[in-house]
Amino acid sequence: MKMKIDLVYLWVDGSDPNWLKKKQLYMDKKMNTTGRYQNNQELKYSLRSVEKHLPWIRKIFIVTDHQTPVFLDTSHPKIEIVNHTEIIPKEILPTFNSSLMEYFVYKIPDLSEHFLFANDDTFIHADLEPSFFFKEGIPLMRMKYDPLIRYQIQFKKALNIPINNYRLAIENAYKLFKKKFDLFYPIIPHHNIDACLKSDYKAVIEDVFKQELEAVFLNRFRQASDIHRILINYYAITRKRGILTYVDRKESCRIRVHKTDYQKYITKYNPKLFCLNDTEHATDAHRAHIEPFLKKLYPVKSVFEND
Repeated sequence: MKMKIDLVYLWVDGSDPNWLKKKQLYMDKKMNTTGRYQNNQELKYSLRSVEKHLPWIRKIFIVTDHQTPVFLDTSHPKIEIVNHTEIIPKEILPTFNSSLMEYFVYKIPDLSEHFLFANDDTFIHADLEPSFFFKEGIPLMRMKYDPLIRYQIQFKKALNIPINNYRLAIENAYKLFKKKFDLFYPIIPHHNIDACLKSDYKAVIEDVFKQELEAVFLNRFRQASDIHRILINYYAITRKRGILTYVDRKESCRIRVHKTDYQKYITKYNPKLFCLNDTEHATDAHRAHIEPFLKKLYPVKSVFEND
């Protein structure tokens, strides 16, 4: 029987006035979230890359906070818009913390057991078969090898070097897993499309780490106490429900938006997957380079776009 594989995106339009108003009600004025919620039209081009290179995807779920991309043809049978209220408990809404949102995608109605998880800044750059993501139904969990991860944050703290909450969330995940299972994996996320099993999410969130995760699900914005979803990868790999696979830039390339010569990375590595990662270092001048680059790379309109 042919395996059903879905694709899940998290998406936000950070320029939406209603969404901005809601965000301001809860945000500490000292927070710097620049780049975290920018909409640079990446989703449109990511979907073009999916249509071109992953035609076998069954359904595409786009998780949003009561928003719909203007370009998107929501009547297409493959497309489903999923609102936060459908999958995230009401007592922790509204949330602006993607680290939290990621944990609840397994609750999407009709989501297949096998699915790919993506952000809108991730793109496919080669024709790929399901076997690139799953081996005999087991996810290939692509990670970067990082043997120094346990010491990097200690080193930075000693030198008073700022540490972002994303990196702290990874540290929190490996410490939590080591405490419970006495195992440590010298890996960090490859910052790209991941292969997942819905049942692993359910097991980790509703059973194995239920108490620990519930304590941080109240973080409306990214905080130092967040726990990265790599926790689910640790669990799956340990249970032999995930195959640890190390990547290099020829397979998965992370390109930071403020380094605007994007084509240089594509030409040098010709990656199968790449991410255009928008961070607090990027300015609007940097972001102005994104759409022209993507439009050149993916010029053909997808069936998911309005006429």
